[in-house]
Amino acid sequence: MKHGKYRFLAMAILPALALHVIFVLSPYAQAFYLSLTDWTGVAGQANFVGLDNFARLGEDPLFLSALGNNALMLIVVPLATIAIALFLASMLNLGGRRGRAEVQGVAGGKVYKIVYFFPQLLSVPIIAVLWQFVYSPNNGLLNGFLSAVGLDGLARTWLADGSVALWAVMAVMVWSAVGFYVVLFSAAMDSIPRELFEAARLDGAGRLATFRSITLPLVRDNVNAAFVYLGIAALDGFALVQILSVGPGGPDGATEVIGLGLYRNAFSFGQFGYASAMGVALFFLTLTLAVIAMRSGRRTKVEMA
Repeated sequence: MKHGKYRFLAMAILPALALHVIFVLSPYAQAFYLSLTDWTGVAGQANFVGLDNFARLGEDPLFLSALGNNALMLIVVPLATIAIALFLASMLNLGGRRGRAEVQGVAGGKVYKIVYFFPQLLSVPIIAVLWQFVYSPNNGLLNGFLSAVGLDGLARTWLADGSVALWAVMAVMVWSAVGFYVVLFSAAMDSIPRELFEAARLDGAGRLATFRSITLPLVRDNVNAAFVYLGIAALDGFALVQILSVGPGGPDGATEVIGLGLYRNAFSFGQFGYASAMGVALFFLTLTLAVIAMRSGRRTKVEMA
């Protein structure tokens, strides 16, 4: 009977495990191997070059520029998205008040959540093309609005000006992601007992104090998960940069990101070995981010306990 149970478990697990090894672990292993070669993508053989590709990364000014841009995106995109989403979710779910202590959401909160979620229904290429029209220097919506309110001096060639191009791309990333996290944080806030908020209000706590002492600690797990996912998106950013930026990656590398350099080296220059080294570097950066975020969340739980 015992052996039959183990046989059943093996038959249930082994096929899925085999598929995972073939379609997930095997490509990772191939990428690690190719990063140590000079494979061109079409040659019949790949010569082993050791760590030369990784040494080349440290001397590649375009890769270093991409690394700096990804680092800035890693800071700005998660923080801005989470801050805006927490504010909107808090206002929608806890911003209303009936009487002195009873806490409730604002009128029409469900409709607002649907509207905020709309960008999630659009694919990344569609979002990028839409924002190309917004940023168009001649007849774009943004410059047209600035001109209409008398702020012509603030008009820019947003995607061709190196000082603002990356910020313009990051604004699109935040705009496209914030609606999803409004819904995520709203669901977390809905699960918090209303008695906690009402007790805080009766004790004279203001909105900011209530948010800091009750809401934020109880949605911290969701915030940590959001930071990991947004961090991964910030370390990539390939699709938006590819479509929105001049070059792409310009002007003068102002919007260059690691994913774009990887794509260019592999499919434009035929340097698959060097591109694989970029992919391995990106993999370890992402893994490091996830580990730090998870350990930080675990440490916070211990401190709160």
